[in-house]
Amino acid sequence: MDTLPLATVVAGILLLTVVIARPRLLIRGVGKFLGLVVIVIYPTSIAFMGAHEHIERSKTVTYCTSCHAMEKYGKSLLIDNPRYLPAAHVQNGRVPRDTACFACHTTYTLYGDFNAKLHGLQHVWVAYLGKVPDKIALYTPYNNRECLHCHDGARSFEDTTEHQKQRAQIQANQDSCVSSDCHSSVHAVADLDKLKLWSGKAEAER
Repeated sequence: MDTLPLATVVAGILLLTVVIARPRLLIRGVGKFLGLVVIVIYPTSIAFMGAHEHIERSKTVTYCTSCHAMEKYGKSLLIDNPRYLPAAHVQNGRVPRDTACFACHTTYTLYGDFNAKLHGLQHVWVAYLGKVPDKIALYTPYNNRECLHCHDGARSFEDTTEHQKQRAQIQANQDSCVSSDCHSSVHAVADLDKLKLWSGKAEAER
C-alpha cells in the first residue's frame, strides 16, 4: 500500500477513536473544529482523493481492456504490421503506451474528457446490467481532429504529397483519415486470429 493512502486510513482511525472515546470534546472550542474536520472536511477530502485516483486509473489501457468485450481491442495493439494504425502508434511510441486508448478516443474539445467519462459510465452500465452488442461501434464517426491534434504540423504529415493535396478536406473533416482510400486498417478485431502479433511489447514497456 502507498504511503499516502495508509496515512489517510491511520489518520481517519485516530480521529474516529478520539470522537468516540471523548464525544464531549466536540461541544466547545477546538472540539467544534475537530467535529467539523471529522464530519465534513475529512470525508470530503478523502472522496476527492479517491475520485481523482480512479479517474486517472480509468485512462489506462489496462483499465480499458479489463472489460471482456475490449480484450481483443487491447490485443489488436500488438498487430505486427505498420498498416494498422493503433498498433503502429502504440508500438512506435507515437502515443503514450499506458494511456493509448484515452489519447486517441476522448476527443480534443472543451468537454472531451467529461463526455468520455459519461460514455464510460454507459459502458459500465451495459457491461453489468445490459447486453454488450456483438459489434462495438463508435458513437460518431472518428473525427480527423483527433489525428490532427498530433500530426498537423509534423514533418511526416507535411511532407506527404497526398496530405498536401487533400489538406483542406482533411482539416474540414470531409475526407476521413480512416477512410478506405487512406488509413483504413485500424483495430481489425475480426481478423486477429489471422494476423501476426508483435512479441516485443514487454521489452518496450520496461
